[in-house]
Amino acid sequence: AVVSTQSTGVPVLADEEPKETQHLFYDGESVTGKVNIKLKQEGKKLEHQGIRIEFLGLIEIYYDRGNHYEFVKLDKDLARPGDLSESCSFPFEFLKVVKQYESYSGRNVRLRYFLKVTICRRLVDIIHEKGLVVHQLSSYPETNSPLKMEVGIEDCLHIEFEYNRSKYHLNDVIVGKIYFILVRIKIKHMELSIIKRETTGSGPNTYNENEQISRFEIMDGAPVRGESIPIRLFLSAYDLTPTMKDVNKKFSVRYYLNLVLVDEEDRRYFKQQEITLWRKSPTSLKPENRGVAALENMRT
Repeated sequence: AVVSTQSTGVPVLADEEPKETQHLFYDGESVTGKVNIKLKQEGKKLEHQGIRIEFLGLIEIYYDRGNHYEFVKLDKDLARPGDLSESCSFPFEFLKVVKQYESYSGRNVRLRYFLKVTICRRLVDIIHEKGLVVHQLSSYPETNSPLKMEVGIEDCLHIEFEYNRSKYHLNDVIVGKIYFILVRIKIKHMELSIIKRETTGSGPNTYNENEQISRFEIMDGAPVRGESIPIRLFLSAYDLTPTMKDVNKKFSVRYYLNLVLVDEEDRRYFKQQEITLWRKSPTSLKPENRGVAALENMRT
């Protein structure tokens, strides 16, 4: 069977190479398309006990492979039991589908949406799956105050740093400044990184996986008292997702700005601050601008 849908194509990495083009949907948007069934031999009958299509949303935790957590399931019958003697197409439509979570593929967990077509047969069913991508859009946060923090070692070091906001959309620019109030240790260099923390499980079974998304040096050499260093970090250069908190009580994804100072004896001093990332609505989000998905052939 072949599933084709009308939507914007977004290239995403499949579990294995080569890359697969899946199609993008938003919460509340209808999922429509066609199921095309192509017979190996035209004229030779294919008996079946019915044909159906399902829209599914699953959470898969990799170290718990036996359990898939299904949070949405919609199904429609496309054909009653009978015979197929020639290739044919069946239109399908799932209207205004609630898609409450964003698609996600991480180190230990995957949240995915897909269409599943089943041609029911007496012995072995014929099954075809087609993955979809779902993005969750947000509006500008009502409160978005600056971040101010301090790093200090008594009588040795006092640094203040300030970022312009605490919440950023995925194509935003982080603007900040670092002020050196007191410097009595010999700083060799300073670096800023974005840390992504993926949390799965709960209670004693909680597991955190930290991934360094970016790292760059913002200072090389010893600073002097009263000096300030500007920061500009363009988020669009990195592969980021929105912040996700307690998704279906299975996992969370959070982001942190990590400031690290290294002295001449290679001792490291750091300060970490959480930031919230959100997905801004694209400027053009009109149905007429959407492309028609290419067809994939699966012979039956």
